[in-house]
Amino acid sequence: MKRLALLAAVVLAAIAAPASANEAKRRWDELCQIRKDKLDRILPDAMRENGIDMWIVASREGHADPNAELLGGGYVGDIGYYLFTDRGGGRIERAAFGIGGAAFDQCPLYDLRPAPAELKAFVAARAPKRIGIDVASEIGSADGLSHSLHEKLRATLGPELAARLVPAEKLVSDFRSRNTALGLAALAKAGEYSRNIVERALSNEVIRPGHTTTGDVAWWMMEQLHKEGLGNSFGLPSIYILGPGERGPVSGDHVIQPGDLVTVDWGVNYLTSYTDMKRIAYVLKPGENAPPAGVQRAYDRAQGIRAMILDVIRPGVTAGEALAAVNRRVSATPGYVLGKYDDPSADPKVADVVIGSHSVGDLGHGSGPSMAEFNPLRMTYTLRPTNPLSIELFLYAVVPEWGTRKIKFPLEDNGVVTQRGFEWSYPPASRILLVK
Repeated sequence: MKRLALLAAVVLAAIAAPASANEAKRRWDELCQIRKDKLDRILPDAMRENGIDMWIVASREGHADPNAELLGGGYVGDIGYYLFTDRGGGRIERAAFGIGGAAFDQCPLYDLRPAPAELKAFVAARAPKRIGIDVASEIGSADGLSHSLHEKLRATLGPELAARLVPAEKLVSDFRSRNTALGLAALAKAGEYSRNIVERALSNEVIRPGHTTTGDVAWWMMEQLHKEGLGNSFGLPSIYILGPGERGPVSGDHVIQPGDLVTVDWGVNYLTSYTDMKRIAYVLKPGENAPPAGVQRAYDRAQGIRAMILDVIRPGVTAGEALAAVNRRVSATPGYVLGKYDDPSADPKVADVVIGSHSVGDLGHGSGPSMAEFNPLRMTYTLRPTNPLSIELFLYAVVPEWGTRKIKFPLEDNGVVTQRGFEWSYPPASRILLVK
């Protein structure tokens, strides 16, 4: 029996070891394909629509451009350049200067691997009219070129070629925010990880009313990311009490009590995809089997505002036009006013609505078209199929059972603009979660 038990243990260990290794290889293959598809399918349109003949992305050891991960990563010993040239046809020529490493070599993306010293002659031979570089007025992911690298690039190219340098902000936004099928599948998987972990966190699996703190819940969620080999979008999840009393400290030492309305705001990173989502839970008091009627009524009203947002999203309009359309609907609906974030009006008879449905996917707060006033430039960008959006809103309403203070009800889930309008990447929040 002992020999059989030992043999069984050896067999189980042999089975378990390759599974972990296979998962790492599976994720690597998926990441490599996402990169290939982005460069093959998305980059040509992004460059041509923005009138950019060449795109140069510079990185330095210890200072990678925000787009380096999408472009293949790799090791840069001093200064490296990812360089893309539109030479006609259906494909963009791709060259990597001074970038290498085992992982970079195992996902071959580049046609040419010149030395950095060849940069000027290489650019001159292709004679581009407009050379895009990563400097930007608003979008951080398009603003990766440091001052010193900018100066180095200008000096390397010389005055004539340097005069052709232009910001690539819109190109970067288009490249990052448009997706191929596998990229959208990765976003859906990131969403499934996100909602599974947060909905487990807001349950009796984790919360023991009267003992568990909001910080305990946050760190349990971080441990799940560690176990699954995932990154996160914003660091420590934001967990706080919405009511009935004043909101407590975020992810701190507040002990969750019966009668608390708890919310979580967080995001997961899987491969190149990032989510941003919220969930709400109510901690039942003894004898209760549902939240107070006023809580449920306010939550249902927030769901109604979400339906208004989804109804105006369609490809071909700017994000700002879509936001203006839904704001008009809210303003025209009795019982609602457009409000300010965390500064609701004094009138207890109306619910204040704040909509900030921003871009998502390539980051928790993404780089693409954005239905949010805090992204003014991106509100001018046109919504296109495969653009991910975070449908985010806040409703502030009085809960009669809790007095006259307006309680904040946030909703946020992620999906994608399609030819049909907007479609969820995973099942969105549809109920208040209950903790016993």
